[in-house]
Amino acid sequence: MKRMNSRWKSPPMWPSAVGSRQPCPRESALRRAAISGNVLALPPFHVPTGRSVRVFICANPDDTEAERNALKEHVYPKLRDFCRENYGIEFQLVDLYWGIDPEEWDSPELQRLRMKLLEECLKTSTGPCFVGLIGEKYGSIRVPGEVESAEFEMILDAALEAGLDTRILEEWYCRDENSVPPAYYLKPKAEMLKNYQNSSSSVAKSKNDKAWRAVSEEIKRIFRTSVLQLQEKGTMKSSQANKFLCSALEDELDFALGKQTPAFLKKCVCYIRKISNFDRFAKLPEMTRYMDIVVSTDHVMRNQEAYERLLKVRDEFIPLIVAASNLRVYSSVTHCDMKLGYSQEVESHYVEGLCKQFYEDMVDIIQATVQQNFDTETDPLYDEIIQHLSLCKTFSSFYVYKSEALDLIQEYLYPSKGGRITPLVVYGGPCTGKTLLLAEAAKQAYSWLQKEMGPETDPVVIVRFIGSTDISTDLLTLLQSICEQIAINYQCLIHFLPNKIQEMRELLVNLLGESSFHRPLVIILDAIEQLSGVDEARKLWWLPAHLPCTVRIVVSTLPNKHGILQKLRCLIHDEDSYVEILQRDRKACSQTLKQQLLSLKRKVTSGQQIYVNEAMAKCTLPMFVNLIYREVVHWRSHKDVDDKSLCSTVHESIEQLFYSIENKLGSRFIFQALGYITMARAGLTELELEDILSLDNSVLGDIMVSSNLKNPLRISYDFIARLKEELEGYLVERQVHNVTLMVWANRHLHLIAQKLYLSNEEDVHQMHSLLAEYFLGAWAGGRKKIFHCDNNHFASLNISQHQNSHHQQSLHGHDKTSADKHSYDRQTPEQPWVFQCNLLEPDIFFVNHRKMTELTYHLTRSGRTDDLMYGVIMNFSWLYTMIKIGQFDKALSDIDLAYSCTQEKELKFLATMLRSIKLKVTKNPASLSAELQQRLLPVVTSLPKLRHLLLECDKDGPKYCSIVPLHSSMDVTYSPERLPLCLSYMQIVDILPTLAPNIVIVALEDGSVSTWDVESRLLLRQIDTARSVVLGIRLTTDEKYLVVATTKNTLLIYDNHKSCLLSEVDVKGSKHCGITGGVAFINGFTLSSHHALAWLEASKDVNVIDLLCSWPLHQFHCWYEVTCVQCSPDGMYAFCGQYLNTTTIFHLGSGDKLATMTSEFSGGFVKSILILDMIHQMVMIDNEGSLSVWNTKDITNPKLMEDYDCRGDESEVVSIELSEDQRSILICKARSIEVLDTKIWKMAEKFKAKRSEKFVAAVLSNNSQSIIASMENTSSIFVWRRDSGQCMASLIEISGAIVKLIKSTHHNLLLSVASSGVLSVWDIDIITAMSNIDKTGKPIQSLQLSGREDFVYTMDGSEVIHKWNYSTGFIEMVFKHEGLVENCVLTTSGDLMVTSDDKNSQYIWHTTTGENILRINGQRISQLLVTHNDQFVVSLCEQNASRVWRLATGHKVCNILVTLQHALITTANTFLVGTNKNKLLAVSLWSGSVSKKFICDDGITIINFKLIPDSPDYVVFITSTETVFIWSVADESVCRRVQLPSNFLKNLEDFEISPNGKLGIVSKGDKNINILDLHSGKLRLVHAAGIIWRQNLSGDGRYLVYICFRNCDEDDDAGVVSSLIVMRLADGKSIGTCSLYKTPTYLCLSQRALNIIVGFEDGSIGTYTVVDRVDAALKIKIATSNSRQIINNASQKVRPKCSTNAFKTIADCVWRESTEVFSRDSPINVSDSGEPETTTPTKITELLQ
Repeated sequence: MKRMNSRWKSPPMWPSAVGSRQPCPRESALRRAAISGNVLALPPFHVPTGRSVRVFICANPDDTEAERNALKEHVYPKLRDFCRENYGIEFQLVDLYWGIDPEEWDSPELQRLRMKLLEECLKTSTGPCFVGLIGEKYGSIRVPGEVESAEFEMILDAALEAGLDTRILEEWYCRDENSVPPAYYLKPKAEMLKNYQNSSSSVAKSKNDKAWRAVSEEIKRIFRTSVLQLQEKGTMKSSQANKFLCSALEDELDFALGKQTPAFLKKCVCYIRKISNFDRFAKLPEMTRYMDIVVSTDHVMRNQEAYERLLKVRDEFIPLIVAASNLRVYSSVTHCDMKLGYSQEVESHYVEGLCKQFYEDMVDIIQATVQQNFDTETDPLYDEIIQHLSLCKTFSSFYVYKSEALDLIQEYLYPSKGGRITPLVVYGGPCTGKTLLLAEAAKQAYSWLQKEMGPETDPVVIVRFIGSTDISTDLLTLLQSICEQIAINYQCLIHFLPNKIQEMRELLVNLLGESSFHRPLVIILDAIEQLSGVDEARKLWWLPAHLPCTVRIVVSTLPNKHGILQKLRCLIHDEDSYVEILQRDRKACSQTLKQQLLSLKRKVTSGQQIYVNEAMAKCTLPMFVNLIYREVVHWRSHKDVDDKSLCSTVHESIEQLFYSIENKLGSRFIFQALGYITMARAGLTELELEDILSLDNSVLGDIMVSSNLKNPLRISYDFIARLKEELEGYLVERQVHNVTLMVWANRHLHLIAQKLYLSNEEDVHQMHSLLAEYFLGAWAGGRKKIFHCDNNHFASLNISQHQNSHHQQSLHGHDKTSADKHSYDRQTPEQPWVFQCNLLEPDIFFVNHRKMTELTYHLTRSGRTDDLMYGVIMNFSWLYTMIKIGQFDKALSDIDLAYSCTQEKELKFLATMLRSIKLKVTKNPASLSAELQQRLLPVVTSLPKLRHLLLECDKDGPKYCSIVPLHSSMDVTYSPERLPLCLSYMQIVDILPTLAPNIVIVALEDGSVSTWDVESRLLLRQIDTARSVVLGIRLTTDEKYLVVATTKNTLLIYDNHKSCLLSEVDVKGSKHCGITGGVAFINGFTLSSHHALAWLEASKDVNVIDLLCSWPLHQFHCWYEVTCVQCSPDGMYAFCGQYLNTTTIFHLGSGDKLATMTSEFSGGFVKSILILDMIHQMVMIDNEGSLSVWNTKDITNPKLMEDYDCRGDESEVVSIELSEDQRSILICKARSIEVLDTKIWKMAEKFKAKRSEKFVAAVLSNNSQSIIASMENTSSIFVWRRDSGQCMASLIEISGAIVKLIKSTHHNLLLSVASSGVLSVWDIDIITAMSNIDKTGKPIQSLQLSGREDFVYTMDGSEVIHKWNYSTGFIEMVFKHEGLVENCVLTTSGDLMVTSDDKNSQYIWHTTTGENILRINGQRISQLLVTHNDQFVVSLCEQNASRVWRLATGHKVCNILVTLQHALITTANTFLVGTNKNKLLAVSLWSGSVSKKFICDDGITIINFKLIPDSPDYVVFITSTETVFIWSVADESVCRRVQLPSNFLKNLEDFEISPNGKLGIVSKGDKNINILDLHSGKLRLVHAAGIIWRQNLSGDGRYLVYICFRNCDEDDDAGVVSSLIVMRLADGKSIGTCSLYKTPTYLCLSQRALNIIVGFEDGSIGTYTVVDRVDAALKIKIATSNSRQIINNASQKVRPKCSTNAFKTIADCVWRESTEVFSRDSPINVSDSGEPETTTPTKITELLQ
């Protein structure tokens, strides 16, 4: 392998195949051909990935109707699902008789179309392709659609000779001179039958049907008689006569099965149904469906001639095929009912068995012939190559014009050894055939070069049709795909694909040099004008102007698009490098047209040629000539043709083509079908179009008749097949991700179809909505959709119009019954994001690329924002799949698109969150669910719509990662939107938030008022106030008016939406207002719903202005100088605050003065007025923060309720806020923040600033549980918890010190202004989410889990123990000790807790009430243990004697005189096992004496030991000689000894034993997990993901949970400290990984359920659960977790108040050397000490009694 530039590194471009099956040699050869661009080596009908199973159903339509209906309804959907799930391909039954009017079954057009589709199925189906259903009926001969003139005249003569009346032939058949040779064709029924096209009534239709039956039978009779006569005479050969005498059944069987290879016949099946003694039932009218009959004058009998032909096919032809091949043939004999013959019951029994056998056979053949192909799933480059090659094959098939340009390209492609080589430019106007020319050149290039340079030459041809795929439209991805394809062909190892476009271009130039004369390189780029404008792609700087001698580049472009041709001329100066495609010579076009017609045995007459020449004189564009060909090929010699028969332009010809198809297939069908194809983002498959049209009631109503209303309700495939045939060459096929899509051949066709069929916005909206429903799978799985139609056929049905699926679900009672009656299964498939092949292997799947491509597109255009948000963006499966297939950036762009449509802040947060974990999840997609859950859990209460994604992670995430975070302590990272406004905050006058979350209005001191989009940083509107200095701006609540106050003492009233000035109103003051020696300016103004109120400095008057008419209304006269004004929410009253703490109430409508109130704190002035309209109260707050509360129920007589004095700290009020629920008032002063409870009007919390600090502003969070504030001269925003006073977060504003905070109540946003003039917009919901995480502030040193696993108790080295609620993740209780807590144990029930501190005290706590029940002083405890029966406590001391004492009383049971370390109590509560230097001791809990012991030799110490849980009398320990012992405590003997390798225990970190004692897990602080089989002594190494820090074995011994620290050299996400990993010991596989973003300090596993608790350095805890495979236990476990309970935002769960419980100051008992002394007031009953020996620990036998 050649190595390119070493600085480029990347993961391998070609991932290994997901499937276990190796590709067959043929597939590998096709892959090599595709990558090298050898188009001619690819299969003729499809490229390697364009695969589908298409099964043609051959049968007589009438006698197999029940079978075909059953297959369609019951078997076809299952087979379709089977193929999609297991192979990622479509399954299609081609049954053209299904859904067709029985009168059309013998239509010549239908029979011709059937033969065409049969041939397609045989050639293109990748699996089974043909099924024959053969019964007792041979079928009638066919009505010939066209007969050569010689044959027809011979038959006509024979009929006359036989004495037949031939008038009907002469009447219905017409000679056509346009046929070569001339022929007679059957005239259409519409032309021959009266009122055929207007036969909408059933009577007229019945009449026409009867007439046609008579005509067709007579025609058949004449042809049959004449041909037989000619055959007998020998005038007509048997092969020639057979086409007139055989039925469609025989013809199709012969075509499909005759002359086929045995390998091919493996893909075919025949089902033969024989009915015994059937002739005797011929007289029954019902039996005519199942056999050929002859009706004579006196009786009905079986047609023996037809029966003989049937026997020849059924009993001779098919057995002959079987004898020579492996054709599957099933023959069954059915016995008739004695009375009813072949009754419905007998038929149903046969059909049921047929359906089962059919399904099994199809599955068997599919599994034997179809190979799982994961190439396009795991390799986007291969799929991109295949897409362009499929287009190349399609376009080149339409290239029929021999041109000089192709010769010039061929000559250019030949390598030369000298001279300058430049790219070749092909240019020409629209529809000149550039794309077809380049496709033909790409197709022939490989063979051209091999012929020129020899067969050993192996050229590389790269072709891209720019604009046809997303990758080819963007320059960076286009060059990347070309570079990768070159690198693979020339075996160059690229370690890294650069992200910068300049480096990518440099890589391309380097790779071009890898070509050689043995492997020349050709790159063909069509339509470079379709490149997007990103990276200045249209300037063509990236195109190499000079090429190596073995490289050729051909590009095509329009001459006048984006100036590309002019830029090319500047880049390439040689005129020989340009090939212009001009309109062709008329004679050449005429010759081409003649050749095309002759290929179909057609021509134009000399009279018609005149009009063809006239049309070609106007235009000779290749597409125009082709459109002429499409028109004249249908001309008949006897039809009138004039100068209007052909159009003069391409545009008109395309429109005429569409109109002619509408006349043939129906305007409604064409409108909808072509509309859906045109509006689809990437085109539609045949089956998708059939499904979608079957969902469209307007189409069904137009083409269905009431008798056909049955399940499944679908259109016939005949319509789709005829549409494809009519638009052949214009509606082309394109291979994308294993599917074949129908797309327009060029942009011109697309534009005209868009103009004709997508001009009505309402219709387009509904069509997008229907497409969205289809790709959502809304009507899949048998869900029925109501059918309604306004056509006369259905007038009698009286069906109400169906609005949407939700409407249907809401029907009840009679309405629901009626809806069910008229609801039909449309048989559309389920639409999962991936098709899962194996549920046990979730990473082996086929992506539903169709849903990926189309759904988001149609949801956005149909305005279905809820479906977009919850059905796509918040869907974990979608997100995981996008990341898995390498479409992370596409997923982000879809989320951004959804945000632009919905403006939901949850989507913005999700996008930011995903960007932060991009590197990690793209490297390991399985970790996505855990990464999302960790980040979603803290914010889900603040951003409730993210809960849907959280639940999706719970449902689908464990398939890939078995670790499910239950409660996350991860700190939320957040960065606001920033907008630079000016150079300094001093220039900013005012900022207003608006109803739109991203729009703000800013007033600057230069007089400009600007409306900004903060997210895009775009200036939307700007107002110039005629250079007046702006004092302030205000918006009305409906944002209709914007009012600007200026230094000219005027209010400028603007129309906010149009930014136009409505009026300018002067603000006048009282006579004595003004400031001595200066002019009084507007002091302030405010707005109500319809009024503006303004006042001047030192003025006692308030001007009231009507905003509607822009006219002054009143002037309120106050007692003192006005300081503030507040209007009531209903806009009726104005409250005017004044000096001397006085407020006056005015009526806004009348201007009347209603009341005046003065506070007793009358020294200052009213700073702010708050209106509590919910409880009819008004609050006056003065400049020092004191407030008075007034009852305003009687607005004319307010009553003083409360006076609150806050004048203590002598600091001015900075800001005031009333909470949304009006239950709290925040008063922010420079030195303190106070929060008042409005229920009791008392201070709830007070926060003081440090001496050197001052508050800038403060606001409340949405739920009022947190305070957000900024400090003077700091660039941070702080978040405090109100209940604890703890600072939970500090957010840094990088733009500088924060000088102003503004809260937007509309979207709960916070606007901050930095000293640098930068505006930042913060989401308060996200900020306050940071306070949802409880922390102790110190590293967690150890923790205990209660027996019921509902509470967690943590120690952090302080004097307190915190009790955490496991369900909520909150701290509920604090247990305060006198000294630093050193030990803590819980009883099994968790009701009691025993602790000890460094002050030589022990405490017994009641964990529910928090009461300190007992305190014992006297000794410092090194270890505390509680027996398993919760009766006794063991207190181990290092200095003094240890004790065993009774928990219930505190009385001593015994003393333990030996010193023990790391002691454990056996499960039988018999022994206390611990180590003492080189001894392992088992001390009796009865007496305190050493009962059993193991003594090591001198110099050998015991390093670690464990009890075996399932065998309580056995201990496993490791000595310093690296020996593992299993010691029996009861027998005091060593049962087993295992010697470990030397130096194995050099760095022993941890040692775990499985419950059964068979395995030992040893970690040494390195990257290896050592699994020791204690029975055999074998040691197995499993590599961990990093250096192991802690490990724990699960209670059942099945899983090992460990935390490892990441390698320093890993290129991973910033902030990842370590990883939590769960390993399954059975196979050593890691089943879950979860990144930890804080330093862990403690790891604990629960014993009952596999829950993990991790303590962190900041004093927080995280809880996780482990689910191996998705099972019911997961759903129960996660559903019961409180973090997953869906809580409405309106009634969010309130955080419980954390209670602090203090210790007893006086000890209840003091331990002395051998006694204990109880105090008099001790709660322990001293008489308890006299209890008998039952106070000692009981034996295990006693416990079991």
